[in-house]
Amino acid sequence: MALYIHWPFCVSKCPYCDFNSHVRASIDQAAWRDALLADLAFEAKAWPRGPVSSIFFGGGTPSLMEPATVAALIVAADRHWGFAEGIEITLEANPSSVEAARFADLAAAGVNRVSLGLQSLNDAALRFLGRAHGVSEGLAALATAQRHFARVSFDLIYALPGQSEAAWADELSRALGFGTSHLSLYQLTVEPGTRFAALAAKGDFDEADPDHAATLYETTQALTEAAGVPAYEISNHARPGEESRHNLAYWRYRPYLGVGPGAHGRRGGLATLRHKKPENFLSALARNGSGLSEETPLSAEERASEALLMGLRLKEGVPLETIAPALDLPRVERLERQGLVRRESGRLYALRPLLLDGILAEIAA
Repeated sequence: MALYIHWPFCVSKCPYCDFNSHVRASIDQAAWRDALLADLAFEAKAWPRGPVSSIFFGGGTPSLMEPATVAALIVAADRHWGFAEGIEITLEANPSSVEAARFADLAAAGVNRVSLGLQSLNDAALRFLGRAHGVSEGLAALATAQRHFARVSFDLIYALPGQSEAAWADELSRALGFGTSHLSLYQLTVEPGTRFAALAAKGDFDEADPDHAATLYETTQALTEAAGVPAYEISNHARPGEESRHNLAYWRYRPYLGVGPGAHGRRGGLATLRHKKPENFLSALARNGSGLSEETPLSAEERASEALLMGLRLKEGVPLETIAPALDLPRVERLERQGLVRRESGRLYALRPLLLDGILAEIAA
């Protein structure tokens, strides 16, 4: 079982997420520690089956949680469910000097893996992406993380406006030289309602041409394979054994519990959702003992559909028996003949990851 703990507060407005209302000048850490512990205890009663194989602190800016809060939540999770051997405890962090200064205390609190949002090794690109840090500050944070945590991942965004294949190859080669065992490499996508969508609508920048984006993707695969950090999921690359165990729980459609404002979960055939706005979360917690906003039963077909959507992202594919209620078999057979999917040894594989959205739309019943 995996556990996701969402810290809702940000330190600055984000150009491509919807948590900008969660920027706060000050946070009552003790009150929020108590609130998250109470929400965690509710989930422990609703789903007492352990052990916990992974914990992921995400959000917002979870690296600005007080280490004492992180430690209290880790201790409580162990008390409620027990920990699997070799549990992975990840915390997302912005690569700033302020947050890096907390890394030693976060490691002492029990965090053993950090995911850094570097996003680019180019200062102009970071400004375009709306990031507060520069390259030098980001790399200093990476070096600090590598001193304190055995496992460190960071992400980069490519297919940026005007980015050539050579420029991306140089940036990725530099990134691979830092020696981390896990990289998340995402193509820039423009989501409705974001600053990027507004800029694109005004003609201030053009999204990468699909053919050029495909070339950059192929360059990514070649360089990471050669470096021994191959893709195990469309956008995630790792040395063997260093895959994100927490994210694998999502992609393999294992049970996971969501705690904190805006957190999603899947347990016992139910989809759970917490109130997103912190004040609404606290009000619900006071009334009902949890921050739950929705608790929705999922049919067998809905669960199979979700397993298909998540599992086909993986290089290992997805078990056919898990997704059978969601498949249109004649369409699967047609895509097989076209070389887009393969069925083998009881599993279904996507052979053209860049076409995954179209493949899913075609084969879902």
